[in-house]
Amino acid sequence: MTTKLIARKMTALRKVIALIMALFFILGNVAAQDISKEIIAEIGSEKITVEDFLKVYRKNNAQTDKLELKSLQEYLDLYINFRLKVLEAEDTGLQNEQSFKDELQGYREQLAKPYLVDEEATERLIKEAYDRSLEDIRASHLLIRVEKQALPEDTLKAWNKTMDLYKRVKAGEKFEDLALEFSEDQSVRDREAAGRIMQGNKGDLGYFSAFDMIYAFESGAYALQKGDVSMPIRSEYGYHLIYITDRKPAMGKALIAHILLLNPSEDKAKDSAVQKEKINEAYNKLLAGEPFEDVARTYSDDRSTADKGGVLQWFGSNRMIPDFIYQISLIKEPGEFSKPFHSHIGWHIIKLLELNKPGSFEDSYAEIKDNVQKNERSVIIKQSLVKRIKNEYGFKENPKSLETFYQNVTDSVFSGSWSIPRKMSLKKELFTIGQQSVLQQDFADYIVKNQRRGTKENIRFYVDEAYKKFVETVLLDYEDKQLENKYPEFKALVNEYRDGILLFELTDKKIWSRAVQDTIGLAEFHKQHENDYIWGERADASVYTLTDTDNKKIDLILQMIASKVPNNEILDTINIDTQGLTIKRSLFQKGENEDVDATSWEKGTINKIEKDNQTILVFIHNVLEPTPKKLNEVRGLVTADYQNYLEKEWIQELRAKFPVKVNNELLTQIK
Repeated sequence: MTTKLIARKMTALRKVIALIMALFFILGNVAAQDISKEIIAEIGSEKITVEDFLKVYRKNNAQTDKLELKSLQEYLDLYINFRLKVLEAEDTGLQNEQSFKDELQGYREQLAKPYLVDEEATERLIKEAYDRSLEDIRASHLLIRVEKQALPEDTLKAWNKTMDLYKRVKAGEKFEDLALEFSEDQSVRDREAAGRIMQGNKGDLGYFSAFDMIYAFESGAYALQKGDVSMPIRSEYGYHLIYITDRKPAMGKALIAHILLLNPSEDKAKDSAVQKEKINEAYNKLLAGEPFEDVARTYSDDRSTADKGGVLQWFGSNRMIPDFIYQISLIKEPGEFSKPFHSHIGWHIIKLLELNKPGSFEDSYAEIKDNVQKNERSVIIKQSLVKRIKNEYGFKENPKSLETFYQNVTDSVFSGSWSIPRKMSLKKELFTIGQQSVLQQDFADYIVKNQRRGTKENIRFYVDEAYKKFVETVLLDYEDKQLENKYPEFKALVNEYRDGILLFELTDKKIWSRAVQDTIGLAEFHKQHENDYIWGERADASVYTLTDTDNKKIDLILQMIASKVPNNEILDTINIDTQGLTIKRSLFQKGENEDVDATSWEKGTINKIEKDNQTILVFIHNVLEPTPKKLNEVRGLVTADYQNYLEKEWIQELRAKFPVKVNNELLTQIK
């Protein structure tokens, strides 16, 4: 069952359960403590205590006034009917069907998700991300690459190289020069791409905020102040040195218009001077009051925006060159424009149109939480949960038991074809969690099941990573199995869904689908109750609507009506030149058509009405006396009534099968 299908069915099922619960919630928190354990009703062998009965109301925290005995009896009766249906479903073995088990398991997995998250870690990361989103950072970096699965000696070599560069920066060498010479990020230096030279950034990454960079890099950067350089920071790409160029209040999202004069293709001093003179000319026109959009159309080299007055799409701080972001921070109000400034692209003038600063924590919470759960931060949350599970249940492991995997897992695992060697002894314990012991055999089976085609890597690294995921899987599964015992509210919710599915499935078979499919029974029910479905007095009438007030046409229509000319011939005659006449003949009840209502309901009556530059003629062909409705005219209503009839009969059968006893004295004691 797909996640979307489960979500849709959960929504439908919640509605069923909500309807059931709505029948009960009015009673509120009304159980008297001295009678809570007493039996208020017996249904077959099932005994229902006052506490059982009222628990569903406490869930809704309803505050109610004193209830009348009659109301209590009515609600208890509804609850008994609900339990009768669930008992019948269980008696038929519906809960043993695989389809039921699969469906319930699908719902349980959805319900369990909030319990399998470290809420404390989640909230901490949400707050951290929000605080970071209030500030934009401009940073440069120097990267020394090292693979995730690199051998220890290779990792140490990369670390030492990065540390040497760190010391050189601290000794006073320019970060930009070291990045140009040593950084292994290809964007640092000029390079050819798509037939043109792309200018290198010299390590400058521009401005960014929360979620714009990988988490390790982001965290390293936000821990620094302007002018600081970091110690080596490890990411999936290798080791970074990070140098902070600027920190400023977050821009948020900006909408701007711009004028761009591109740098000459060959950087000649004469051509550059011409461009500078031209941008100053455009700037002076703006100062003189010419509209920005007109100047942009005339001067801007960005032809994709010039015709639109230079307007760009909304962007954040990491989506534009840093010179833009800095200049926006100097503009105080929307509508103002910058002085000309130069970048590696060319000369610019920008006008701030709108600026959306970051919202409050409350307003931003939902979006940030969604990003946290989709971002690599979700890995941190999972790791935090796994750590808590280990501590809670006394996780103990035997790392030496992994040695046999280092020796026996081969490169065939990267083609998805590794199988467990016969010589491989797999009886030792890998770890324990709570009362559960996990053996080498379990991990071997996990590798076989989860191996995928991929790039070859160090076997020890592969085994360690697979083992880490295996431990996480086992621990999360172990915690999942404890949920019903640890959280009574979760157990109650799963039971509600269980009973709801049973009720839904059995009611569908016994009532809803049966009423639709049992055409003979439906027809017989309609026949027996036909006097419950009566047409009121109806007029067989034709309504002639003419889009003009041409008296000749009106007279002609009246003559043809009097001569009993069929409506289709009247239509053809009047619309021979223009489509000015429409005719509707139907059986009308009072209230269905105001023009028919305004006409005297007598056979042969013709009424002429002028309104909205139209002429309307109503002709009463006949007046029908009240008569029973045919089944095809009222099938939906009859089907609903038939379902109610079937349910009442079914409840009587169930009460005979599962005798019901009610302690009415207890009802009078519930306050």
